[in-house]
Amino acid sequence: MGLFFDKYVLLFLGVVVGAFATWLVQIVLRKRGTFSYFVTHNRVGTSSVDKVLGEVSVTWNKNPVAHLYFSTLVLRNESLNDYENVSFTTYTDDTVLLSEYTALVDTPDILPWSEDYQDRLRVEPGEAATTEQMDLHARRREYAIPVFNRGQVATVSYLNVPRSDSDPHIFLSVNVKGVTLKLRIPPQQILGVPVQQAAISGTVSGFGVVALLVLYVTNPWLIALIALFYGFAAQIPGAIFVRALRSIRRAIGD
Repeated sequence: MGLFFDKYVLLFLGVVVGAFATWLVQIVLRKRGTFSYFVTHNRVGTSSVDKVLGEVSVTWNKNPVAHLYFSTLVLRNESLNDYENVSFTTYTDDTVLLSEYTALVDTPDILPWSEDYQDRLRVEPGEAATTEQMDLHARRREYAIPVFNRGQVATVSYLNVPRSDSDPHIFLSVNVKGVTLKLRIPPQQILGVPVQQAAISGTVSGFGVVALLVLYVTNPWLIALIALFYGFAAQIPGAIFVRALRSIRRAIGD
């Protein structure tokens, strides 16, 4: 009876400590806005000449290029605050930015250029773009998000050409009062959910699994064995749980 009682006490304390930690983190995040972004680069093709394999030529709009990449920048509002009129800039010093694709994830909206940037690139009918305008468009883009809600994600993708044989380098900056921007490492995913998020969700749901085992299984070795196997595969049920929550949230939002 004492062992059974101790398990419940430990389970209760774990829930209380977890709830307190969540509450504390939320308070900290409310006081300080945090945006994060990461960048991924995928090589589309490389022009080359080989004596055995022959010649491979990569073109963009019929213009030959040495290397062609598809790069995506993902900007996330990690804070618990909603923001209006968020402006951000993407820029590079060693890559030519070509065509682009933008999106505010889970919405039908694209990201418009900022008014100032549009004015700087405006070309009157019958005139041609200046060298300065073409250079600006090739190395820098500026966007405006009317409303950027908590947890929302914006993406910007470019076809681009590095000026050297190295991978492209494209960066992002945000100009919003009280917001700190952090560069993240592109997250690994499982079932479409970041591994870290799936692991946390799986660990939390593991408390429920342990509680059920304690209630309905009497053999302690069997409890330990099931808990061990669950621990090895916790990311999978965690990812399923996160996806289920996303579906519920979308259903409520719709």
